[in-house]
Amino acid sequence: MNRLYYGDNLDVLREYIPDESVDLIYLDPPFNTRRGYNVIYKTPKGHESQAQITAFRDTWVWGDQSEREYREIRKSSYTEVAEMITAMRRFLDESDVMAYLVMMTRRLMELHRVLKSSGCMYLHCDPTASHYLKIVLDAIFGKMHFSNEIIWKRTTTKSDYKQGAMNLPRVHDVILMYYKDVKARHVFNQPFAEYDQEYIDEFYRYTDENGRRYALDNLAAPGRGERGHPKYEFLGVERFWRYSKAKMEELLAQGRIVQARPGAVPRYKRYLDEMPGFPITDVWTDIGPVQGQSREFLGYSTQKPLKLLERIITMSSNEGDVVLDPFCGCGTAVHAAEKLNRQWIGIDITHQAIMLIENRLRDAFPEIVFEVHGRPKDLEGARDLARRDKYEFQWWACYLIGAQPYQGKKKGADQGIDGLIYFTDVADGRPVDRKIVVSIKGGENVGVSMIRDLIGTVESNGAEIGLFVTLAEPTQPMITEAAKAGFYTAGNGRDYPRIQILTIDDLLSGRKRPEYADMSLGEATFKKASVEKPSAEQNSLF
Repeated sequence: MNRLYYGDNLDVLREYIPDESVDLIYLDPPFNTRRGYNVIYKTPKGHESQAQITAFRDTWVWGDQSEREYREIRKSSYTEVAEMITAMRRFLDESDVMAYLVMMTRRLMELHRVLKSSGCMYLHCDPTASHYLKIVLDAIFGKMHFSNEIIWKRTTTKSDYKQGAMNLPRVHDVILMYYKDVKARHVFNQPFAEYDQEYIDEFYRYTDENGRRYALDNLAAPGRGERGHPKYEFLGVERFWRYSKAKMEELLAQGRIVQARPGAVPRYKRYLDEMPGFPITDVWTDIGPVQGQSREFLGYSTQKPLKLLERIITMSSNEGDVVLDPFCGCGTAVHAAEKLNRQWIGIDITHQAIMLIENRLRDAFPEIVFEVHGRPKDLEGARDLARRDKYEFQWWACYLIGAQPYQGKKKGADQGIDGLIYFTDVADGRPVDRKIVVSIKGGENVGVSMIRDLIGTVESNGAEIGLFVTLAEPTQPMITEAAKAGFYTAGNGRDYPRIQILTIDDLLSGRKRPEYADMSLGEATFKKASVEKPSAEQNSLF
């Protein structure tokens, strides 16, 4: 069974992922580039979790969390890692970079544990931290288990050029590739790129009677037989050959050997349509970034192209293998894994990311079946989330009703709006855009003044309906005040309450849902992923 986990990936890895159960790991952790995007998530124990800090935020500051994880590393069975991290701290002090490396080291140790001995890991990073991360990986995996430093050209020169800058434009990311055990039998499927026309015209100059293009290749062995190649006479020419005489006679009978004239060295006829193409090297320039206008783009600023993950997964796994992405963001890795008939595990620390991935997968694979763990499933879980982090509670409640968080989850003054739902109604036989305002309350006490405030917000924002989502039970005066607001008459002729009170308990149990004309529930909230071909039935995960 495929699984999405909401929570700190360190906790999820420890509690739910068994030893040596994963075939391939891809991780694209936040880069230490000081760009803040979102809110800090707090763990059930009340500590600030700096695993990913937010959906996108990638700034770390040394604090209690860093000190705790540093001590865990020092006490672990990875003695070489303990020595390495101690030396790094002496060099970097308690800097932001050191906080980042401690966070990454602790999680990479867990990833090493869950990876099969035959497994492979790809760590996607940028040049600001790749050299430090490689030292960490050498200590955890062993420097002999390093395979490749892949350079991915993610953008063009123009995007990073600034007049008067003191550096060349930065246009690439780094992907570090490590094997758990180089002595184990692991999967590697060499990828190939198509030949360009210039190469074809230069090297595949010949065409046979059936129109097939071919090149003439050397049959003579390199050197003078030092590698044990046989020496004999063939078609009047004596020398060391690549193949045995029996093999040469077989190729001649098949029409695969050409001799331009008697006495000339025979050549091998190599057909273009039998060649896989150029072997892909460790510099990848043939996969472009996800552009804002692309159908693939889901509004995620650090989104990686699907082709990039398809290449990685195809290279280092087979169908049915388990792929893990512990920083799954908008879900490109799990999307690619599902498309390629792999099993998968995705982990992210925000409800918004998990919700985005759910929508993406269900849009792309309408028949998909997977589990989501870590999201509140009952009233007590919802209360716990509200106590721990009111913003995460608001975004999770938005998920329950198919709303999008107001202003892209921006914290601060919200003008009484926590979420929005856009829907399409009909007026005079034509489609018209309509809006629903959402107010979410996670406190223990609610009152009639909150309903009056919502009525005013609906009117001032030109909305048709207001949804009041509450963790606590509404009072009778609140219910009465909401009823006074009247109804919104939709194009289908039906009346819908203009102010609707929905409790978290009702939403979780399915007793109530928002009522409005467009019953697709938030169809315009998330950009839809393109539908993929149906995938094969998945096996159980473990």
